[in-house]
Amino acid sequence: MNKIKVIVLRTAGTNCDIETANGFKLAGAEPEIVHINRFLRKDETFSDSKILAIPGGFSYGDDISAGKVFANKLKYKLKTEITEFIKNGRLVIGICNGFQILVKSGFFPFISDNQSVTLTNNDSGRFECRWVYLKTMKSIANKIWTKELPDIIQLPVAHGEGKFVCENDTLEKIKEKKQIVFKYVDENGDKSGFPYNPNGSIEDIVGITNPEGTIFGLMPHPERFVIKQQYPFWTRNKNIEPYGLMILKNAVDYAKGNL
Repeated sequence: MNKIKVIVLRTAGTNCDIETANGFKLAGAEPEIVHINRFLRKDETFSDSKILAIPGGFSYGDDISAGKVFANKLKYKLKTEITEFIKNGRLVIGICNGFQILVKSGFFPFISDNQSVTLTNNDSGRFECRWVYLKTMKSIANKIWTKELPDIIQLPVAHGEGKFVCENDTLEKIKEKKQIVFKYVDENGDKSGFPYNPNGSIEDIVGITNPEGTIFGLMPHPERFVIKQQYPFWTRNKNIEPYGLMILKNAVDYAKGNL
């Protein structure tokens, strides 16, 4: 059976593309790192790929706001191609800067000309870089991205603009359609707020999907936990599962069976 092709889309400032490609390779896919300019020049198309990954980093230096320049390129230069990719039910994951890019492009969480949510400066006023606890929510993502994940997992974060905010009506719509994938919690899944929530996201929201569950954006880095040795306490807990790999493998398995 042919392996699932994954496009890892990069540009100037992207710095997690190799790790993301490696994660998908370990998950059984065939990743290819492609610079956005190849799509803009029509040297490359999305037609053969089943998954699009927009990795973390600091695209274009985050000079306007995190991910905004990259988002505008997708919105104004590749709108037709991205819209078709999404409407065909193919999978998209935006990690950290990729999440910022998706929400500012108008494709996510709802396809619209108007941006409905954003990710802004951390309440702490500084870059937050550490491992966090996440509560796996009952969501539309359970069918694809979070299948068989335990109730509480850990992943690392590394961001300065990770605070998820939106208007109340948008929040209610996201909650109604079960689009919230993870929430920040403590190790017991009870407490929230800083320092467990590293950025001040409303209702401790970590990541969301579109209503269909095919697009997934999150601030933590699953590609940084694809082997157990990446976990800082793996020698104390040698049975720890690399939860990042589980997320990526879930996407690959879904693509194999449904796309």
